Amino acid sequence: MSKLYDDVILDHIRNVRNYEVPADPDRSGEAINPLCGDSFQVYVKLDGERIEQVSFQCECCGIAMASASIMTGWLKGHTQREALEIKRRFVETVTARSTEALPGGPADHTAILQVVQASPARDGCAMLAWTALEQALAAD
Repeated sequence: MSKLYDDVILDHIRNVRNYEVPADPDRSGEAINPLCGDSFQVYVKLDGERIEQVSFQCECCGIAMASASIMTGWLKGHTQREALEIKRRFVETVTARSTEALPGGPADHTAILQVVQASPARDGCAMLAWTALEQALAAD
């Protein structure tokens, strides 16, 4: 793994984005990785169908935290449907062990893809926040 990717991951761990519980979230979801014990809570505030804010709290490893930090910034302003499509494409890319950037995605997400390619056992870490997000968006 390159130093650039190490730096990106470390930045998202040291300067995590959107690590908070918002006042009055419209939706929330949680996910647990039973293999390692990592757990996530994802909170979503909506403006109609658009995601106004997405944030999280976790007890998790650095890869999971960095993935969630990147995810929360990525999805602001997208519709719920768009967010679920991005989630689907991200999971497919992780599962395929590809490092090819997703169209329209932030550059930082390729660092997560690089980690998973180098350490396939970390795919669950990379996808856990996305699972909690899907649960939050499915809640009505």
